Amino acid sequence: MNRQAAWEKAMAKENSDLPEKAKARLENRDISPILNGWDYEAGAINVRKIPGLDGREKLQMRLDLGVLQMEMTGRPDGQRPHGFESYLDFIEEQLTNYKNDRGGEEGFVLRDEQCMELREEALMYYHRYLSLFILGDFPAVVRDTARNLRVLDLCGEFGADEHDRLILEQYRPYIIMMNTRATASLEMKDEKFQKALNTVTDGLDRIREFFQRCGQQEAFDKANEV
Repeated sequence: MNRQAAWEKAMAKENSDLPEKAKARLENRDISPILNGWDYEAGAINVRKIPGLDGREKLQMRLDLGVLQMEMTGRPDGQRPHGFESYLDFIEEQLTNYKNDRGGEEGFVLRDEQCMELREEALMYYHRYLSLFILGDFPAVVRDTARNLRVLDLCGEFGADEHDRLILEQYRPYIIMMNTRATASLEMKDEKFQKALNTVTDGLDRIREFFQRCGQQEAFDKANEV
């Protein structure tokens, strides 16, 4: 008997010895029933809200190889790093404590691994605010985009390495654009048309300022975000 056959035989015996409830749990790992009837559409952002088993609403995004499920509030994966709602909140608390102890923020730095964790967490929020924008949940989009802009500001100011300070900046115009569109959409809904126009104008000014700061003023007119 070869090694593969021996492994399959051992697994079959192990599964046959499992209690019925345990077998049911193993069978429930197959997500095919979730995907059936919800086909992946290339080039489209397929999202939906579903009731969770814990009684809380969940957000799902259909991918080519499965589905991404996120919490509607808090950190999208439901984790609480160091007991905080997010790793960003944890780092901001550290910064506040540092300033209280030292009388200022001079000397506060973020190590490579801290910046990397902030970036990975920001990606989760990106998936969520993109999904929520498609569903028209604009207050949550404003919340999550404003939150990710705080990540850019934090890494840009305190990253110990130049790479960590600059790598996220390329996404600033996009996040500003999404934040602006969501904010203006809420104001349009409330028929606050002048306020919505002012919001768009302010968003454009912030994007223009970004390109000016990068020495790429000519790129403003060609930017997709504009």
